[in-house]
Amino acid sequence: MNRRDFIAASTTLAAAPHLFAAARAEKRVRAGLIGCGWYGKCDLLRLMQVANTEVVSLCDVDKKMLAGAAETVAARAKTDKKPRTYVDYKEMLKEKDLDVVLIATPDHWHALPMIAAVEAGADVYVQKPISVDVMEGHAMLEAARKHKRVVQVGTQRRSTPHLIDAREKVAKPGLLGKIGYAEVYCYYHMRNNATPQVSKPPEYFDYDAWTGPAPLRPYDPPPYGGPNGDPLPHRGWWRAFMEYGNGIVGDMCIHMLDMVRWMFDLGWPMKVSSAGGILVQKGARSNISDTQTATFDFPQFPVTWTHRTWGSSADPEYPWGATIYGDKGTLKLSVHKWEFFPPGQAKPKLSGTPLFEYDKYPEDKTEKDLEQHVESAIRAHVLDLLKARETRSKPVADIEQGFISTASCILANLSMRLGRSLTWDAAKHVIVNDDEANKLLKRPYRTGYTHPAG
Repeated sequence: MNRRDFIAASTTLAAAPHLFAAARAEKRVRAGLIGCGWYGKCDLLRLMQVANTEVVSLCDVDKKMLAGAAETVAARAKTDKKPRTYVDYKEMLKEKDLDVVLIATPDHWHALPMIAAVEAGADVYVQKPISVDVMEGHAMLEAARKHKRVVQVGTQRRSTPHLIDAREKVAKPGLLGKIGYAEVYCYYHMRNNATPQVSKPPEYFDYDAWTGPAPLRPYDPPPYGGPNGDPLPHRGWWRAFMEYGNGIVGDMCIHMLDMVRWMFDLGWPMKVSSAGGILVQKGARSNISDTQTATFDFPQFPVTWTHRTWGSSADPEYPWGATIYGDKGTLKLSVHKWEFFPPGQAKPKLSGTPLFEYDKYPEDKTEKDLEQHVESAIRAHVLDLLKARETRSKPVADIEQGFISTASCILANLSMRLGRSLTWDAAKHVIVNDDEANKLLKRPYRTGYTHPAG
């Protein structure tokens, strides 16, 4: 780290003390993970880096993935003792021996385990989006408050060091002047366009339990190089279907929308409108949109969203990010950098890049499938959760903030589906004068599962 980087890092530390509440939380944390795939392990291993963590239990309906996660945790902890493993999260939570539960399942399985975890007395780190319908999210918020549990949502842009730097140096001092408009966008070609054959699930994977409250689709995932080359829906295929989530709006818009909300203290949008659909990639089995725009009308200024899973990015340097327009300048933000441009200037006046901590955490260089530019943010995010646990306060990405950002994205999808704008009553959690739309705030669960909103 050179002198300039040291000064920049010190400025960020001073401006955002929640990021580094402690170099390492030494009080032992008994943790459990539900959903042992890619990001579940990323979150858990970051917790192990910054806290005295005893990983007590792991849960997944894929027995091979579960066993592999247990081996990874034991190796990282440098012990022969592996965590207890479960295929049913209810059995895991029945023990009531966990301080923190991390939930990194596919989106359709966020609500029920999170509510069960707070009922079991645990604090929770739950991945975004928190739910697949609005009433699920509201039930999660009510459960957290009822049981007085701390719930952090995995919208870690709020704990990203270089974005906090932008907030402190540009947004808070008012360098943008009067903000009139903000854009959030994603141009990644991330829509799966496969048309695989229906097959049988491998014996080690409980597809019925994985489907849970969602509609039971034919088992048709393409092979992703899973164990024995077996097709596995939880290796990303599920993101191609609205049955399990909310498409690219629910996956990618929520991060950038939540970042803008946090950076400029935005609450609920008053109105949401959206249009788009499957306009280009019509031959695929995927039923999520390949093209979509949305407008979120906040009292302060409107925020628009655009995604395309085809064609080229509007700005090759910012294929996924946010651009904030003020009368005194423009601020561009992404997970890779930020830049502030005064009016009429082609070169940024201020800028920043991600914090890498290889000196402290050399394993970041070699960990499989790791997004290295994001790891400092996840560490800060789990540290913020631990600090909130100690003080019994709200974390930076409290469940209420996660609910607002998640529900806003769901409303965008409902607007596109219905073909009209939706006016939101934030006090009553209803869409104004639209009975048809309000019926879609809670989607039906599959037989055998009970929706948490009743």
